[in-house]
Amino acid sequence: VFTGEKFHIDRKVLQKAQEKYGPEAMTRLVSWEELIRQDNSTTDREKLQKINSFFNKRIVFVNDINLYGVEDYWATPVEFLSRGAGDCEDYAIAKYFSLKMMGVAEEKIRIAYVKSLQYNMFHMVMVYYSNPGAEPLILDSLVDSIKPASERRDLLPIFTFNGAGLWLAHERGQGKLAGKSSRLAAWNDLLKRMTEDGI
Repeated sequence: VFTGEKFHIDRKVLQKAQEKYGPEAMTRLVSWEELIRQDNSTTDREKLQKINSFFNKRIVFVNDINLYGVEDYWATPVEFLSRGAGDCEDYAIAKYFSLKMMGVAEEKIRIAYVKSLQYNMFHMVMVYYSNPGAEPLILDSLVDSIKPASERRDLLPIFTFNGAGLWLAHERGQGKLAGKSSRLAAWNDLLKRMTEDGI
C-alpha cells in the first residue's frame, strides 16, 4: 500500500469505475486520492476528523442485500467509493485503510464488530487508540462526531481486528488477542480484491 504523496489510483481503475458507475464515481475516487496525497495534518486526531467527515458526508448507507444481493459483502474502498454507497463495514474498512495510507500506525487503528443497542443490530465501526492503554475513539457511519468509547454506551463491543490480529472484546479496553485476522474469511477476500484494485 502506497502512503501519502506516493498513493495513487491506477487510471485504468478510474476509467473502469467511470464506465460502470458514471462520472461521479471517478470524482469520488479522485477526491479520495487527493485527500490522502495532499494531507498535511500534524496530528492523528486531524486525520481522523478528515477521514470520518469525508466518508460520512459522501457515501449513502445501503445494506448489502439491496446493493449486492447478498447478506454480507465487505467492499474495498474503491468499490465503496465507486458505488457511492455501502453499509457499516464498508465505512469502517475505508476509514481504516485511508488512515493507514495517511501514515497512522496500524497498531493504533482497528475495525470493531459491535452490537448497536439502540438499533438492536450488529454493526461495525473503526476505532483508534492513541496508545496501547488508551480508551478508544469511535468513528461511526451513523454518528458524525468522533467520541470516546465511554460516551458510546449504545455500542457493545464483541471483537476488533486489523491487519496484525484479532482481539476479543474486554469491556472498553484493548481486549485479549485471539489470533490472526487471517481467521476472518471476509477479511482475506477483501485483501485479495484490494490487490486487484491496485491498492
